[in-house]
Amino acid sequence: MAKYIYEKGVEKMKDLVEIRWHGRGGQGAKTAALLLADVAFNNGLYVQGFPEYGPERMGAPITAYNRLSRNEIRVHSNIYEPDYVVVVDEGLIESVDVTAGIHSDGAIIVNTGRGREAIAAELEKKGYEGRVYAVDARRISMEALGKYFPNSPLLAAVVKVTGVMPEEAFLEDMKKSYQHKFASKPGMIAGNIRALELALKEVGVE
Repeated sequence: MAKYIYEKGVEKMKDLVEIRWHGRGGQGAKTAALLLADVAFNNGLYVQGFPEYGPERMGAPITAYNRLSRNEIRVHSNIYEPDYVVVVDEGLIESVDVTAGIHSDGAIIVNTGRGREAIAAELEKKGYEGRVYAVDARRISMEALGKYFPNSPLLAAVVKVTGVMPEEAFLEDMKKSYQHKFASKPGMIAGNIRALELALKEVGVE
């Protein structure tokens, strides 16, 4: 059973949190998984972040994975029974079995502008009855950055839903990362932080 590593600022021990990302080539699912691994590592966790390599091409379905733990991670396979699934492109719900293997107490996070109820109803048709969270990464990134970059909103949604680290620590570490990456583009720093903050507020946790 998946448990929060952090809950309301109090550290909770958890053997392992496993996350599977579904996206299309060029949408940043691989990059998001690697960013999550970086920020989790900086917050004291053992981490893995890796894509599933295949005949990737722009627009083709791709899969990426994260393992996050307070203890050393000794398994190195793909993830077949994730605690959480992140769907970067909601259109994949029709063509890919995004619910495959997910734990009964897990959750699916979907990038969508349709709202949680519509996505939950679609997933129910496929036999999924677990928790569903919706984040409109397109609207958030357009509002904060003026361009469509789903990584920041989806990263924030994952941190909010999984509770793998305190939100304050996450924001602080991502700010340092953006300051390094966008040293010559201060507007991008502020915009990405704004995208993180908007997503943290938008994703309600049950």
